[in-house]
Amino acid sequence: MGWWTDHVVPRLTDSALSNAEVAALRARACAPLAGRVLEIGFGSGLNLPHLPGDVEAVDAVEPSDVGWARSAGRRGAAAVPVARVGLDGQALAAPDATYDAALVTFSLCTVPDPARALAEAHRVLRPGGVLAFLEHGLSPDPVVARRQRRLEPVQRRVFGGCHLTRDVPALVADAGLTLGPVETGHLVPGPRAMRPWTYGFLGTARR
Repeated sequence: MGWWTDHVVPRLTDSALSNAEVAALRARACAPLAGRVLEIGFGSGLNLPHLPGDVEAVDAVEPSDVGWARSAGRRGAAAVPVARVGLDGQALAAPDATYDAALVTFSLCTVPDPARALAEAHRVLRPGGVLAFLEHGLSPDPVVARRQRRLEPVQRRVFGGCHLTRDVPALVADAGLTLGPVETGHLVPGPRAMRPWTYGFLGTARR
């Protein structure tokens, strides 16, 4: 994938998404989780401190060796076992109905085929299992959306394929999952100039 994408982007992502505002959102995203959890796009383990006590284990899908290495301290401090079970959320090795819950945060933007990844999440969730998600994506504001579309080609080149214009709730619903409450809006405070990056979705869906 290239030196920049393999070595720099995981470090930039870790830094940009480890502030207090995003941590509070992560805590809310993780709150519905319980049992055996699959995390798609584990990154550097920034969700681990926010897992509720009902979580028993985390199976992590993470393509970046740098991201996985940077998670070592967080994995060591975690209250539950964490195992890296794959590199690609679009092709999971787990049998059907393996997991009680799945989690994806700031990762569907970079998955080449998010519909395929979400179909896999649906497959490996047990009936009634929950998918919790926290993602950025397409704004309903036409002015912001136009800026997102203009910026997206550069965004994808600089940030490892990251898209700005994905409609995450629609993708989740199209995968056959039943949407629960979804909070939308500019979830992270910031200046108007940052709105193409700050519009997001925090919610759950069930199989």
